[in-house]
Amino acid sequence: MSDEAERKMQFLYALRSKGVTDSRVLTAMEKVDRGPFIRGIFADRAYEDMPLPIACGQTISQPSIVGLMTQALQVSARDTVLEVGTGSGYQAAILSQLARRVYTVDRHRRLVREAREIFDALKLSNITAFTADGSFGLPDQAPFDRILVTAAAEDPPGPLLAQLKIGGIMVLPVGQSDTVQSLIRVTRSESGFEYDELRPVRFVPLVEGLGRD
Repeated sequence: MSDEAERKMQFLYALRSKGVTDSRVLTAMEKVDRGPFIRGIFADRAYEDMPLPIACGQTISQPSIVGLMTQALQVSARDTVLEVGTGSGYQAAILSQLARRVYTVDRHRRLVREAREIFDALKLSNITAFTADGSFGLPDQAPFDRILVTAAAEDPPGPLLAQLKIGGIMVLPVGQSDTVQSLIRVTRSESGFEYDELRPVRFVPLVEGLGRD
């Protein structure tokens, strides 16, 4: 077996052992190489199940958390998804394998520019990336079937709840930035919102406004 095949097998085994069991999610994560999304001195650690630093003081989440959040989102092939917090672009690339259309926003211009370059190189034509304050969502493209937030807010932001379709699902970390946060799944029904607490997590805080880069 080649090194790469073995690495891929270990990568998928690590995902399964952490609870990522949805076959569509595993297939998407097998297809999208995490390597191109990590630059510089951490590039050789791309296949380890750990978060890694990226530009602008942000992080790329560990693959098992990406997998668990994607699994909780229950994306179908017809869905339009909003991702708040593009970061490296890795999560959006995974979502692009599962959804009809992915909109992703980040407050850091540099991250959006670098992510776009990778999406183009990988020919992921169903992702549109914007530089914007993600806490306000994307009203012009709303409503969304699914919303994924990759930064922690104290409460689910009102504009994002408003942009979720009836029957839609939002997955996000909630909690104070310096204590343990909870991963929450919000489902919108005719009568309101239902909240499920999924697991403890740790994410960078959701910051309002645009970055300086």
